[in-house]
Amino acid sequence: MSMSKSIFKKLVEETNEFERTPVPESSLKGSRSFLGMYAGEHTAGTEFVIGPLFVAHGVSAIDLVFGLLIGNLLAVLSWALITAPIATAKRMTLYYQLERIAGKNVVRWYNLVNALMFCFLAGSMIAVSATAVGIPFNLEMPTLNDWLPRSSGWVLTVLLMGVVITLVAIQGYSQVSKFANVMSPWMIFIFISSAIVGLAQLGVTSWEGFITISQEVIWNGVPLSGMSKFSIWHIIFFAWFCNMAMHIGMSDLTILRYAKSWKAGFTSFSGMYLGHFVAWLASGILYSVFLQANSGSQEFAPGQIAFQTLGTAGAICVVIAGWTTANPTIYRAGLALQGIFPKVPTWKITAIVGGVTSLAACFPALVMKLLDFVALYGLLLMPMGAVIFADYYFSKKMGFMDEAALKTNSNFSFPALLSWILTLGFCLGLNLFYGVDIFFLGLPGWFVAVAIFVVLSRVKYPLLKASVS
Repeated sequence: MSMSKSIFKKLVEETNEFERTPVPESSLKGSRSFLGMYAGEHTAGTEFVIGPLFVAHGVSAIDLVFGLLIGNLLAVLSWALITAPIATAKRMTLYYQLERIAGKNVVRWYNLVNALMFCFLAGSMIAVSATAVGIPFNLEMPTLNDWLPRSSGWVLTVLLMGVVITLVAIQGYSQVSKFANVMSPWMIFIFISSAIVGLAQLGVTSWEGFITISQEVIWNGVPLSGMSKFSIWHIIFFAWFCNMAMHIGMSDLTILRYAKSWKAGFTSFSGMYLGHFVAWLASGILYSVFLQANSGSQEFAPGQIAFQTLGTAGAICVVIAGWTTANPTIYRAGLALQGIFPKVPTWKITAIVGGVTSLAACFPALVMKLLDFVALYGLLLMPMGAVIFADYYFSKKMGFMDEAALKTNSNFSFPALLSWILTLGFCLGLNLFYGVDIFFLGLPGWFVAVAIFVVLSRVKYPLLKASVS
């Protein structure tokens, strides 16, 4: 008992995440830390869902490969050229930096939306892990049409997974990064192995056979019943913007503020090409094997899909993959709420977030609707990333005050709030009146948000008034 109290006391007293101060030089980390972080986070639980959903949406093999090559490159460049330079210049969390620009009253609402989105995303990953943990207990697995939990056993499994994952997340970025560094190389190996084994089960014995099976069986261009058809443009924009909240939405300011150099943004390639390329292809192959063996099945359980091809190793990989995504996501959600309750220790808030996330994970709909959820989640948070970008790069060039809320001692910034609201209204209009798919709204929306913020800031906070203070 005394030992557990000592560990708990150390956790409370020594965990310092620099929530409202720049990260000191002594706490900066080299690129290796971020390589593991990105590889672990993006070679993870979502990959066991997204890859199969591409198969279900009937994307062709050529469209998938070229779409992923282009889209993932655009994502890496977004992290490296947009997010990382601001992160290493300011070295502050997204939430505190936004507070200095938009004011506390605006950021409170942003942080609440952000935290809820993170909770739901982490919850979907806990659910993914639970589909593997439940295999030995013969739990009834969710199907493509399930919204509610199917059994009390499912709920119990999910809640236990949530407790374990939260205990890691409350220990801060260092432990989250360490966990990812240890686990990611093994997970990548499992994904590659699963693809090889899965292809063998589909009858592939040569390169020519692989091309044929890929085009005629796995990614044959024919969507499953009730699913829409995906083109190369869906793949490009999804690969680019599935992490829109993290790069052009600036959430990874919170992570990259620890980097010694902005060039650490390029380490995101480890996640994009090992995770969002290799792992999506591998999990698509796994799902094709599952569909071949279970014709007409509506079951959609990543754990069961991986277990059928790789046995216990596949199931364990699903557990760890969900874990390495949920960990940093819960950590981010804790920091988001910490911006609303700055006097409450981050570890306490993260523990509460873990509880909310675990409850959300009980509902399988978070997994079944993951593509739509990820797109909506990025879209909701993207305008504030554009606000931070415009404030940093255009304030002096366009003649308005940077970090206006801080410098005017204001809790409320109309330019920031209206940029958020009007941009989302613009995107909603494109969707409702012109039928623009949600996957394609982020790009025009980001430019609209930048333009609105620059114009309104130039009117509200002209640089001549700022120079007096």
